[in-house]
Amino acid sequence: MTEGRPATAASASLWEREQEVAAIAQAVETLCADRSSSGHLLVLRGEAGFGKTALLAETRRIAESRGCTVWSARGGETLRSVPFNVVRQLLQPSLLSLHPEEAREYLGDWYEIAGPALGIAEPGEGHADPQGVCDGLVAAVTRLARRDYPLVLLIDDAHWADQETLRWLEAFVERLGELCVLVVVARRPGEITGDAARHLDAVGQAAGRAITSLSALTPAAVAGLTRATLGTHADAAFCREVWAVTDGNPYETVELLAKVRDSELEASESSAGELRALNRAARGGGLVDRLEQLGVDATKFAMAAAILGADISVQAARLAGLGQDEAVRCAELLRNARILTEPLPGAVPVGDGDLEFVHPLIASAVYDSIPGGLRTAMHGIAAQVVTDAGKGLAAASRHLLQVHAEGDEELVEQLREAAREHLAVGAPDAARRCLERALREPPAPSVHAHVLYELGCATLLTAPARTIDHLRTALGMPGLDGAERVDAVYRLSQALLHNDQLEEAVRTVEAEAARHAPGPARLRLQAVQYMWEGVHAGETISPRRSEKLAALAATCAGRDNAERALLILRGFDAMTHGENAEEVVEYCDRALVNGGLAPGLGWTDQEWGIELLMMLASSYAYTDRLDRADALFNEALRAYVSAGWSGGHLALAHAYLGLGLRRRGRLKEAEESLRESLRVAERVGRGLPLYWSATCNLIDTLLVRGHVAEAWETAEQYGFAPPYPSTIVLPDPRSVRGRLLLAVGRTKDGINELEAAEKAAAARGHLNPVMVPWAVDLARALATEDPARANRLVSEARRQAERFGTDTAIGEALRCAAALETGQRAVRLAQQAVTFLESSPCQYEHAAARVEYGVLSRSVSELGRGLSLARSCGADGLVDKAQQALRGLGAPQVGLVPGQQTRR
Repeated sequence: MTEGRPATAASASLWEREQEVAAIAQAVETLCADRSSSGHLLVLRGEAGFGKTALLAETRRIAESRGCTVWSARGGETLRSVPFNVVRQLLQPSLLSLHPEEAREYLGDWYEIAGPALGIAEPGEGHADPQGVCDGLVAAVTRLARRDYPLVLLIDDAHWADQETLRWLEAFVERLGELCVLVVVARRPGEITGDAARHLDAVGQAAGRAITSLSALTPAAVAGLTRATLGTHADAAFCREVWAVTDGNPYETVELLAKVRDSELEASESSAGELRALNRAARGGGLVDRLEQLGVDATKFAMAAAILGADISVQAARLAGLGQDEAVRCAELLRNARILTEPLPGAVPVGDGDLEFVHPLIASAVYDSIPGGLRTAMHGIAAQVVTDAGKGLAAASRHLLQVHAEGDEELVEQLREAAREHLAVGAPDAARRCLERALREPPAPSVHAHVLYELGCATLLTAPARTIDHLRTALGMPGLDGAERVDAVYRLSQALLHNDQLEEAVRTVEAEAARHAPGPARLRLQAVQYMWEGVHAGETISPRRSEKLAALAATCAGRDNAERALLILRGFDAMTHGENAEEVVEYCDRALVNGGLAPGLGWTDQEWGIELLMMLASSYAYTDRLDRADALFNEALRAYVSAGWSGGHLALAHAYLGLGLRRRGRLKEAEESLRESLRVAERVGRGLPLYWSATCNLIDTLLVRGHVAEAWETAEQYGFAPPYPSTIVLPDPRSVRGRLLLAVGRTKDGINELEAAEKAAAARGHLNPVMVPWAVDLARALATEDPARANRLVSEARRQAERFGTDTAIGEALRCAAALETGQRAVRLAQQAVTFLESSPCQYEHAAARVEYGVLSRSVSELGRGLSLARSCGADGLVDKAQQALRGLGAPQVGLVPGQQTRR
């Protein structure tokens, strides 16, 4: 074989691609050899025309020769705004082979979540969670990949893939270690920016060394290719000029040689000067001139194809205004001119058509050649063609985005409806583009504020700063009235909170409440104000807040959700201030309807948000009503999983479920739930309150398990250190970090941190000794160097615990008091702690009290009971402590004790 020349079975575009083809062949062999092996990712990077598509075609040939299933898809320059376009192409062969019931069976719980994005299920009401849809798509491809082993996925022109597909691709390649599938991605370097670039760069990082950067052909390869195409008589000077004219670009070389052959140009030095003119005819203006030579109808058909980018044979004729016979004739002319072609055998066309451009460079050149005014008009006609074909306004929206702005009220309504369709399938960025375009129309004065409001809702989770601008502008215009205005104010306050502008959020709802007469709207706004103040971690914003809240809640009987919200807020406020726990529970119970959440106050309802319900569940968790807290935490998790919400809500649900398990003493399960929370929170973004909730609770759980080194590593890895967030985190992060510092031997730092926790709690009035447990840890730390202060701290902790009144609070205070005493007084206090904590649902604290009482009383039976409880909790450090104490007493290894206390 001549140097640089591919095997005879390969395309001419594969010259000097032997190494790449060998790597692909090896990857296919590895895939087919062992079904249990992990997946593999290859990324082909190269400029336009460097042979990426040819390598993907060769991958298909090799894979199919080994009996592999091959799915393929291609991004399109004019299709980047179409959400889920490329992933739909990718799954098309498999989806078309399934009956609807089969698809539902394969996708299982993900059918309702991912199905609408794939176009195989009707979307539900409201907004789909983008992260949940992405996870659903990962699950869908994962399940289908296992069915269709050995499976090869080919994605061409990934730089032009839609953002939603790229987000899925990033998430999917992270799972390749669990799947036996080969993924080959071809892309140009550069081309994109923003989130799409970030997703594609992450795919490249996942590929690691399996990235191939394609280079131009060498002069020797171009010479070999020239002689293989034109004959061995092609002289060296001619071959050298071919290389110089094309810069060794494989696609341009192949195209130029095809034109040389068609023009019957002699392959000699005397003809070399004509090569540049021939090459210009293949690109840019030369291509347009060549297109015009084919006639007006062929030019119109090619322009229509470039506008559509998909469904070329189906809809290009209508867009070009041609009859069926004329369209067939034009398509044939364009195929003969190497402008359009049929897809490669077995490949999936872009859309429903059976024609595509020979190369993306040609598609771009044709699209760019269309005069601006004509191009805009054609997009408008294309939108009508798409909607007439029954594809919906979301599918037509990429054309609607391109039409001239001329105050068309119908266009504004179409864009608003398209935005709703995009939101329903989990594509908020596409919805945002539609609504921003609607504003440029502009809308009529009567609907302008509504469009801004809808745009603010679409960007709430992704761009709070933009949401603030949109909603403020909307509220300053006429048009938003009644419940919609109140909802806009609530969402504005949410965006301000997410943008770390808590005081402004409070002031906003406070000012709006003052505009309303007494009634449900005003009551809701007042509740929102107290809710945002309740999640603030610093000093209270409004003077006498708790008194005002208590007075307002006293007028509430739970007649509507605004009243129920105020009862929850009053209960949470009383809990954080360490007021009587029975009264806290009474407020919370009054907010329920038949023992459950009221309609409109569910976990996925948007009127109030997650914060209020987490306050309700937390109030139960810290008042020893863990059965009710657990029910709410589990209900939250089920609701978010069922709805496909895989972002911040799911992270918080796992975090608070972990908190409940930690309180109950089921420490291993708590750790699992909290690690899952942290995994999801990492995906949402570091530094957010939900991230702190996951990290703080995980470190707290690791500490009580006795895994101190792991707790410290976790704190270092996830930045669990000051500055702390401006919103409240349960349990108090300063108290947890102070205990962590003491545990690793940094006593002085630990004392400083606990003293900072003391000051912060005093400023906020947070006196609940279980939620903010700095006092007992600080007292133990000061027992030696400042016993007087330690005793004062313990006395105050006991007083606050008795005021709060739960068995856990009183038992914990007594445990600390026993640790500071000696002799029989210490034994009596430890025994009292056991008595209270035995009645508490918090089994770890009960186990710790048993072990400490056993140590002080030198009781083998008490140590044995404590050891059994510690084992059942998963408290490894406490197990070691009990076993060491038993060995010190000369007792044999003690296992489970008959009649031990059952877990509550």
